[in-house]
This record gives sequence, C-alpha cells and structure tokens, in this order.
Amino acid sequence: MKNSEITGLSKEELVARIAEEKENLVKLKFAHTISAIENPSRIQKVRRDIARLNTEVTKRKAESATETK
Repeated sequence: MKNSEITGLSKEELVARIAEEKENLVKLKFAHTISAIENPSRIQKVRRDIARLNTEVTKRKAESATETK
C-alpha cells in the first residue's frame, strides 16, 4: 500500500484497514509457523503497511490537536 493511497482514506477506513491488516498478519505468521509460506517477505510487507497506517492515524490526531489549540 502506498502512502498516497493511505492519505486518501478517512479515519474510519484507516482504523478498519489496520484491523484487517493485523488479522492478515496473524494468519500469515500462523501459516508460516506450520509450514514455510512461499514468500515470507509478505510478513514484513504487512508489518510495514500496519506501521504506515498507524503513522497516518497518529499524524491526524496531532493535526487535530493543534487545530483545537
């Protein structure tokens, strides 16, 4: 997921997407534990996507906090 796609999402969509990606990460880790998945770098990609989404949520919270002051 690209940053341009992330910035286009609403706050509710971001939260929903984070939950989706976390669920996907758990499934990938579980599948990799049982038997090696074909492309283990997908786990790293999902972790980075979650981090990007969380960064955007934090950035928006900071922006809204500065606007209210």
